[in-house]
Amino acid sequence: MSRSNTRPAPRWAAFRRLVAAGWPRDGYNDHGTHEALYLRDPDENGLELAWDRPESEWPRDAEGHLAFANRQLDIEGLLAEGA
Repeated sequence: MSRSNTRPAPRWAAFRRLVAAGWPRDGYNDHGTHEALYLRDPDENGLELAWDRPESEWPRDAEGHLAFANRQLDIEGLLAEGA
């Protein structure tokens, strides 16, 4: 489970507030180039909150092409960050 050392903790403050409020989550992924949280609003519209990583941290294959990932985020780690 990847966690960027350069990710500022305040950007996860919104996530911590949603968890504290009991807001239902559909999922959360680390796509390599960005991290995403998936939610639904009261009308059941899908929402994605995404935080981009600096391009220098994007995963690349041996030829330099982007190598997108679909890893689950370390939610407990994110909740503890900056707490």
